[in-house]
Amino acid sequence: MQRIAKFEKVSFDEFRKAFDLPENEIKEIYDNIKIPVRATEGSAGYDFSTPVDFELKSGETVKIPTGIRARIDNGWVLAVFPRSGLGFKFRLQLDNTVGIIDADYYNSDNEGHIFIKVTNCSFEDKIVSVKAGNGFAQGIFLPFGITEDDNVTDVRNGGFGSTDKK
Repeated sequence: MQRIAKFEKVSFDEFRKAFDLPENEIKEIYDNIKIPVRATEGSAGYDFSTPVDFELKSGETVKIPTGIRARIDNGWVLAVFPRSGLGFKFRLQLDNTVGIIDADYYNSDNEGHIFIKVTNCSFEDKIVSVKAGNGFAQGIFLPFGITEDDNVTDVRNGGFGSTDKK
């Protein structure tokens, strides 16, 4: 296996921007952030844990500030999906279907803070309940290629949708 990336926590200053809570509560949440890990040697996905409890009724959405960033080697991308069990049991889905974390997102103004927005798409009125510290999404590192005539030299500075803003 190639070792091509490393997960890190964003700074506390960056993380607290995502919350409207007293600083001591945010600090406790921050201190308990789990770095994504694989569950087994054969697992492809790195499990992202939610730093806060959440509950979603059918049709509800939540945006989770994971507190995580990923330093990724050029030529690789991190693809983020819902955890298989939550998708299967509750139709928990990412709002953008698959999150794509590019290598240059790491150096963005927000420190590459990975947010994951999920919706309970259950047609059976099931309630998804995930406690802080439990996995709700998974990230898989994938290689990618570029075309022979690719001459891109632009540099990212931002998050969602920032690569098409000139």
